[in-house]
Amino acid sequence: MIVVHHLNNSRSQRVLWLLEELGLPYEIVRYERDPKTMLAPKALRDVHPLGKSPVLVDGDVTVAESGAIVEYLVDRYGEGRLRPAPGTPEALRYRYFLHYAEGSAMPQLLLKLVFSRMETAPVPFFAKPIARMLARGAQKTFVDPQLKLHLDYLESQLADTDYFAGDTLTAADIQMSFPLEAAASRAGLDASRPRLKAFLARIHARPAYRAALERGGEYALAR
Repeated sequence: MIVVHHLNNSRSQRVLWLLEELGLPYEIVRYERDPKTMLAPKALRDVHPLGKSPVLVDGDVTVAESGAIVEYLVDRYGEGRLRPAPGTPEALRYRYFLHYAEGSAMPQLLLKLVFSRMETAPVPFFAKPIARMLARGAQKTFVDPQLKLHLDYLESQLADTDYFAGDTLTAADIQMSFPLEAAASRAGLDASRPRLKAFLARIHARPAYRAALERGGEYALAR
């Protein structure tokens, strides 16, 4: 039986969605973030030394990192589903966006989260103006322009297709869901980018996505 070590409001929601799309049976071991730090509990270190989620256990195989888990599941159980045929232009786009999600998109969103929290973080009163100025300056001069660049780029990539590797859903779209949901939640993805908004509406309406939400529990980014 496949077991997913699942943290609320995290990347592991994508793994549940993929398992639902593939129609695979699985069990969930749940973990909750610390309400103050928003970090994963130390209990996850018993599963993987880094204490991060998701971690997938399939018999004697343990896989961490959502991208690696996605590739593992599609390779082992996909039977050709959720990825384009090898050697096609769509296959190259598939591989690109499968890795772009974490390699290029998520670092920008993490910086946005860090600097946004810096503005309200508890610091000595005399340091608050300096921390706020640094956080706002970093966002204005670097983080926000980079986010705009990436969101404009992604909007353009859906000009001719409904999904990132063609006209049908692939695992690359599942991998892309988390950064786009995060961008819609806290980084300016709004109605000014109708293709990306339509993409999110499209995936959120899928029965497998809804089933994964029901099993996974709290996932604020789907709101």
